[in-house]
Amino acid sequence: MLEGLDPEQREVATALHGPVCVLAGAGTGKTRAITHRIAYGVRAGILQPSSVLAVTFTNRAAGEMRGRLRQLGAQGVQARTFHSAALRQLQYFWPKAVGGSLPRLVERKIQLVADAATACGLRLDRSELRDATAEIEWCKVTQTVPADYAYAAAKSGRDTPRDPAEIAHLYAAYENLKSARSVIDFEDVLLLTVAVLQDRQDIADQVRSQYQHFVVDEYQDVSPLQQRLLELWLGDRDDLCVVGDASQTIYSFTGATPDHLLDFRHRHPGATVVKLARDYRSTPQVVRLANGLLAQAHGRAADHRLELISQRGAGPEPVHVEYTDEPAEAEGAARRIRELIDAGVPAAEIAILFRTNSQSETYEQALADAGVPYQLRGAERFFDRPEVRRAGVALRAAARFGGNDSLLDEAVDLPSQVRAVLSGEGWSAQPPAGSGATRERWESLAALAHLAQDFAAAHPGATLADFVAELDERAGAQHAPTVQGVTLASLHAAKGLEWDAVFLVGVAEGMMPITYAKTDEQIEEERRLLYVGVTRARERLHLSWSLSRAPGGRPNRRPSRFLDGLRPGTTPTVGRTGSGALGGIERGTGGSLAGASGSGVMAVPRRAQRTPARCRVCGRTLTDAGEMKLMRCEDCPSDMDEGLYARLREWRSVEAGLSGQPDFCVFTDRTLMAIAETCPDTPAELSRIPGVLDRKLRRYGADVLAICAGADPAADPANEARNDPRDDPENTADDAR
Repeated sequence: MLEGLDPEQREVATALHGPVCVLAGAGTGKTRAITHRIAYGVRAGILQPSSVLAVTFTNRAAGEMRGRLRQLGAQGVQARTFHSAALRQLQYFWPKAVGGSLPRLVERKIQLVADAATACGLRLDRSELRDATAEIEWCKVTQTVPADYAYAAAKSGRDTPRDPAEIAHLYAAYENLKSARSVIDFEDVLLLTVAVLQDRQDIADQVRSQYQHFVVDEYQDVSPLQQRLLELWLGDRDDLCVVGDASQTIYSFTGATPDHLLDFRHRHPGATVVKLARDYRSTPQVVRLANGLLAQAHGRAADHRLELISQRGAGPEPVHVEYTDEPAEAEGAARRIRELIDAGVPAAEIAILFRTNSQSETYEQALADAGVPYQLRGAERFFDRPEVRRAGVALRAAARFGGNDSLLDEAVDLPSQVRAVLSGEGWSAQPPAGSGATRERWESLAALAHLAQDFAAAHPGATLADFVAELDERAGAQHAPTVQGVTLASLHAAKGLEWDAVFLVGVAEGMMPITYAKTDEQIEEERRLLYVGVTRARERLHLSWSLSRAPGGRPNRRPSRFLDGLRPGTTPTVGRTGSGALGGIERGTGGSLAGASGSGVMAVPRRAQRTPARCRVCGRTLTDAGEMKLMRCEDCPSDMDEGLYARLREWRSVEAGLSGQPDFCVFTDRTLMAIAETCPDTPAELSRIPGVLDRKLRRYGADVLAICAGADPAADPANEARNDPRDDPENTADDAR
């Protein structure tokens, strides 16, 4: 269960008792770490599956977590969103706590808000209605009542869509209208669950007896209301593991705050803090740009940023492109995407990301003109689409009465059966021309056809009835299949996803940061939003902007300030100094923690923060592990003394032979190259070379310095009494990293 985990991930997986805080950078394998943690505890008999509640923020993420846990043999663990877990408890305990049936849940509140506005005599256009609805949601997750709205909005620096008194009046009318119609909204689910657990100790005790261990993913996005619910679930216990990254806090407008994550160590002094900084997703080139973005950040989240270190091979440099106008930018992106697809990159592995949904139409048309299939993410939920509902009915009927369906006569396996049924709903082997509703319906049906193929491959011998059951389970969890097309999505909707190639478009002042971002906090959130976009890319990253909105328009736009110093020919804006935190483990200072074996773990002092590794030739921040050892960029000129390097390799071979271990356990090739390039004269200079740890400095330092000085280390009698390296348990193959 622990195989394949890096040292920090392994620490997460084996820290099964007490509070644990995992600070996980983008692409560092946090889902892998926490699912292996749960599965390891279950398989080792330390955790009972039914006693574990894992909470995340989207149905897609919860579905992915359940799937991974099943694959790891940890069935029975509850992996849900906050709302899903609360709704389940509320439905169960409502008759006992209140009596009668739970009021009907309204999934979309905007019509209720419109009715409340009419009752108040307020005339709101569509944009104002949407913004007013968002204000009401913010009030509820921050537990702000109508009478306190004006003060709370001013204190939080919110840009209210109408006069605060009008919003407060609308909020009160909305609440009254819900009561009159006997309905509740999603925020009420959390509020009512909190109320029941606060008021009924017997119910709180029953919930706490059911769940003893909690895991919370994306903890930086927790609202005050969700934090209160989590505290009520926990009671006076501390078996809690939280995972998050303050640099990916992009939902503060909904009431989310990273303070709960950043203050975790203060609330739980005995907590183990594990920092995941090894980036397995993106190439060093993408990671360098991502780190550069945050290097200029300000604020509390920036103080706790992680310096990502790519674990992948080199890739292409990010591309920065300037266009005359928005249509030209869209056409340029579509043309480049067409080239990538023709070169073999799957369309589903490409995404166009933008700041606002209003930008999508231009790109939809450009992709359609280029003959590129696409899907729009963040629109209507997949299983709520009419064509998907109709297809589900048809598939269910075919599963029950398929023997009498002539469509299935020539179908020989599950995928062909599904395609045959979908053909009666409008699916065809070739997509329709152009864009619009017809193309969108075809993309939905094509996604079902591809899902059937994947399902059959994973479940040999599966029947049509089995596939229908899979669809029902996915619909219940809103776990939509992947559409085989280029993804169009806002930066907010892209959170948690990744692609081989990402096109970040409209990266210009006024859009990134957005015009209405006025305060320092709002500007910094816009920077984090761009960081999220950059870290979605595995290999290829394209950033573009246009000088004007329409052809022939006045070219009065400029590239985003966030790219200053990162795109060619620019200098960085004055920002922070120093680097982010590197990966590692910090033990709590409030006492010992029991590990998986039950043994105590002594507290250790916090490691001093290291400065960023910079190329000694060009001064650029280094993120690739190999480059960090060389202390220069791979493509910067080397001044290595070839003769010295040869003597060091010869000496290393002798040392390794004497101790009976591989050469790299003495020093790796990269470390020897770095020594041959710097030619240190003193122990202090030698110790500054990455890979020369304290124990190796003590053991080999005199030899290495003698070789660098042109002397023969064998002639030094002090070296005859060296200890055998095998006597040191710390001298392991881990040093090869």
